[in-house]
This record gives sequence, C-alpha cells and structure tokens, in this order.
Amino acid sequence: MTSQSQGIQQLLQAEKRAKDKLEEAKKRKGKRLKQAKEEATAEIDHYRLQREKEFRNKETNVMGSQGNLSAKIEEQTTEAIRNLTSSYHRSMENMMKKLLSTICDISPEIHPNFRPAV
Repeated sequence: MTSQSQGIQQLLQAEKRAKDKLEEAKKRKGKRLKQAKEEATAEIDHYRLQREKEFRNKETNVMGSQGNLSAKIEEQTTEAIRNLTSSYHRSMENMMKKLLSTICDISPEIHPNFRPAV
C-alpha cells in the first residue's frame, strides 16, 4: 500500500511539475506576445513618421510653402490695386470733361418729326 501511495504521490508531483511548466510556458508566451506587440507598434510609428516626412517634402516641392503663396497673392493684390488707382487718376479728368461737356453744351434743335401747325 505504501508503494501505491508513493506511486500516487509521484504522479501528483509529476502532475504539479507539468502544471507549473505549462503556467511558465504561458507566461513566456504572454511576454513574447507583449514584446512583439511593442516592437510592432514602435516599427509602425517609425514607418508612419518616415512616410509623413516624405509626404511633407513632396507637398513642399509641388505646392511650395504656404508662406510663399500668401506673400505672392498679397503682392499681386497690391499691384492690381496700384494699377487700378493709377488708371482711375489718369482717366478721371478726361471723363469729367466729357461728362460736363455733354451736360452743359446744349444745342437746341427742332426734332425731325415735328410738324408746324398749318
């Protein structure tokens, strides 16, 4: 009976060791998964930063910087206003003379359809 009980004890101990090994293997697997996930996240972040940098470079090359665009638009607007103002000042005096001459120089004439009363 003692040999049977020793055999049972050995089986229980072997079962306990196997259970411990399984738990340890599960812990290692969990650690490896966590480490792999962290490495993948770091790699994804690195790749994302690299692609964003490339995109910004291409965007700058194709479109130019936004500062240059706004400065160029501002310069074009100022030039257009300057041209319109100078054109206005050049043409204003001639237009005023034409307008005043049309209004003030009246030459009375009889309308061609007028029939004197007979």
